[in-house]
Amino acid sequence: MRAPSTRAMIAELSAPWAWARGRVAWRRLARAYPGDGRPVLVLPGFLADDRTTVTLRRMLGAAGYVPHGWGQGRNRGISQALLDRMLKRLEAVTRERPAAIVGWSLGGLYAREIAKRVPERVERVVTLGSPFSGDIRANHAWRMYERVTGHAVDQLPIAAVLAEKPPVPTFALWSARDGIVAPAASRGLAGEADAAIAVDCRHIGFTSDPAALRAVLEVLRRAV
Repeated sequence: MRAPSTRAMIAELSAPWAWARGRVAWRRLARAYPGDGRPVLVLPGFLADDRTTVTLRRMLGAAGYVPHGWGQGRNRGISQALLDRMLKRLEAVTRERPAAIVGWSLGGLYAREIAKRVPERVERVVTLGSPFSGDIRANHAWRMYERVTGHAVDQLPIAAVLAEKPPVPTFALWSARDGIVAPAASRGLAGEADAAIAVDCRHIGFTSDPAALRAVLEVLRRAV
């Protein structure tokens, strides 16, 4: 398993086009895939914050879900303190019913670990280009991650087996065009997710590209 090619990584610079298409498409998609009032907690990727998931959350709200940002500022990596705050955040948004958790990239790793700890509060997990399987260094972000966090990517400061499937329905959205994370790492092996769904988008487009937005809505409507 290797990180995507340099050419694929450079192609991620097309992300503004995906964002522009998503701004046009999200209302139409929301009408086409109505939701059921379920809370949906959306977690951003590494060094991203809630601003990067605005299009996705607006669409979820328009579709009839109750979306929540993670409310923790910029995602600066995995720590026990942040995991504890996320568990409290989840408790706050699931007073009426369990939530779906949608996590982009590193946010998806958090989503899976949260669901392992409090499965009674999680209705399903949806990961967007999250490197939970195989070589944790099969991506173009791990060196920056280690510089920012001060710990090795294979020596996380929490108890975690990333490839272990949470005990709730778990859906892995992945893309063959991902220029940051190896597609195999976010697709996973048999038993590491309940379903792996291919999406035609770039890594940075997972929260804004119309193809990814549609895939999230479709997965949220799947019977489990």
